[in-house]
This record gives sequence, structure tokens and C-alpha cells, in this order.
Amino acid sequence: METLVFLFSFSALGILYAMNTIPEFQEPYVILEIGVAVLVIVFLFYFLITRGNPPKDLLFFVFAEFSFTCIIDLTSALEYDGIISGFMEFYQKTGEPYLGTAYAIMMCYWDGIAHFIMYLMMISRITDRKAYRTLGLFWAGSLCANMSVFITGIVAGKYGSEIRPAFWLNFLFLLMPVLGAISLFTRPKDRPLIGGYNAQQAQSMKLIWRPFDMILVVLLLASIAFTTLRGLVALDSPLEVCSVYLKQYEPYLKDPVGFPRVMMLHLFFYGLPLLGAFVYGLLKPGCSWMSDWTMFLAGAIIQCQWSHIGASLHPRTTAPFRIPNEVFWTVLFANLLYAVTPILVALRVHNDPYFFLKIAPFPGQTGLPNSEEKDTKYKEK
Repeated sequence: METLVFLFSFSALGILYAMNTIPEFQEPYVILEIGVAVLVIVFLFYFLITRGNPPKDLLFFVFAEFSFTCIIDLTSALEYDGIISGFMEFYQKTGEPYLGTAYAIMMCYWDGIAHFIMYLMMISRITDRKAYRTLGLFWAGSLCANMSVFITGIVAGKYGSEIRPAFWLNFLFLLMPVLGAISLFTRPKDRPLIGGYNAQQAQSMKLIWRPFDMILVVLLLASIAFTTLRGLVALDSPLEVCSVYLKQYEPYLKDPVGFPRVMMLHLFFYGLPLLGAFVYGLLKPGCSWMSDWTMFLAGAIIQCQWSHIGASLHPRTTAPFRIPNEVFWTVLFANLLYAVTPILVALRVHNDPYFFLKIAPFPGQTGLPNSEEKDTKYKEK
């Protein structure tokens, strides 16, 4: 099935070519109508071909539908970068002109490559009746961050006055990952939540005897400081350190397109509490929620950082907003480390989960503290 989805997704190129050559298809409201019609037709196509053996997971149709739109996003990015031509010229003028910004181009590359691969992998696992919950949470975090920053940045940035009818289609691509995340979070986990002897042994070790966890705690604390600094910069804090960082390190945070500022505020208000919670989860045994939320945030931050780093280096970003040459490698290293940290935490939790499991009582244990056990025995006597 994933092969069929892969091949059918490229039929989007034919639609784009036809719209690019027929002037009647290039009016703003006509673009919206065609967009809705195409999404309906794609859904009906997958619904009909799977009617004999329908997938048990309805997210199959979301992944198949979005695979189709991934090719459109990739085509948009390639055309804006001058690699191909003849497909998206009309859309640049009467569809969504903000797709020509450096941030949106990098976002489209991520959607057209990373999300496309994720969709094919999840479709394959659904078809084979295999679990994909962990990968699904990573995808949900990635696409939720992608679309929430994208939509808010359009409205809050300089393109807020150039919203065309096609803009409203973006809300579908925000709603679906939100509903998908809710569905995935409420499903049973792929692994057991209860540990036994191995979990008890792992949880008896202090942080000082867990060197990798200690490194992760340090990295998370550094990420918290970095998130706070850039969040305050986005909020126009008068602190001198914020002014210095903005002028000398990352002037891109004030690019008038609005996307970098909105991204920093998202991370400040939503990512920061989770980073703090992960520090707690590495210190306190038995935090079984770590396996889900580390994967979700890892997807969100890697997507944001890909777009942010790529956009700050992209030639479409004007020179005053690019990283200064004197601090180029310092800023690049800091951003890469910030992107990798949540992934390292998520891998730590999933590869060695014993520290984060609840411990099942051993035979003969009541699960009560010693004093309560003695009181209970005394009352029985």
C-alpha cells in the first residue's frame, strides 16, 4: 500500500502543471475550490480502493491524504529555490505569497521530505497491523509545531494583510495532527508501564551513578536558559543581555516575516514547561509519561529548529537578519545542540525505560510504607 501511496502522491504534479497553464484556474477563490475538491477526491480514492479490506485505523486516511500534499510542498520549495519551474508560478502570486519566505521554504522542505517519509512508514505499519504509536507522536509534535507557527506567523507578520482564500486550507493541516495527537496519547502504550526487578535496580541508582542522565540534565538546563533568553528577546525585553543577543548573535529573531518571533514564543510558553518537566523526570523515578512527551517535544523542536536554522542561512533572508560571520559557528552549534537535546532525551527514555516505569509489588509486599504495614498488622491483632 505504501508503494501505491508513494506513486499516487506524484500525480499532484499533473494538477499543479494544469493549474499553472490554465489562467481560469488561477483566481484566488478558484484555487480554494480546486484545493478542496482535490482533497475530497484523494480521500475518496483511498476510501474506495481499501473498501474490500478497510484499515482499522482511521489515521490511515489522514496519512495518505497528507502524503499527497507533501509533494505540493516539496514542489513549492524547489520552485522558489529555482531548482524546477513551471508548476507553482501562479500560486506564488494568487495563492499563498508567504510561501516564498525563507522560513516557509525550509518548512516545505521538511514537510516534503521528513513528513513524507513518516507517512509512508506509518502507512506501512498500519497495513501490516503493526504498532506505530511512538513514530506517530513524533509526527504529531512535528506537524503541530509546523502549522501552529506557520498560521500564527502569517497573521502576525508582514503578510497578515495579504491573506488569500487558500490560507484557510491550512487549518485542516493544524486540526488533523491535533486530533491525531489526542488519539495517539489515549491509546495503550507499545510497552508495559509496570517494571519488576530491573526497574527497581535502575531506580535505586542516584543521578551521580547515571552519567548519561547527568549530561542530559545539564543539556536540558542549558536548553531552558536558551529558550528563556530567546523568548524574552521575542517579547522585546529591555534587558541588556537580550539586546546584545539580538544584535550580535541572532538578528533573524526580528525578521518582519514574523515566523521566527512566533516560533520563539511557542517554545517559550509551551516547550519551556516540558523541558523543566523532563529534568524532573530524570531525577524522579517512575515518571511513565516521559516516553510520550519526550517523543512529542522532540518532533516539535527538531521541526522548528530545522526551519529556523535553514531560514537564517537562506539567501532569501536579507543580509541584516542573517547570522553575523564573527559568531556564525557559535550560533550554529548552539542551535544544533538545542535541536538534538530533546531527541537524545527521547532516545534515552525509549532505549532504557526501566527508570521511568512504575514498579510492581513483589509477592509478599503490600505497597505500604513500613510504618503503615506495622499499624495494619497491629490492628489485625
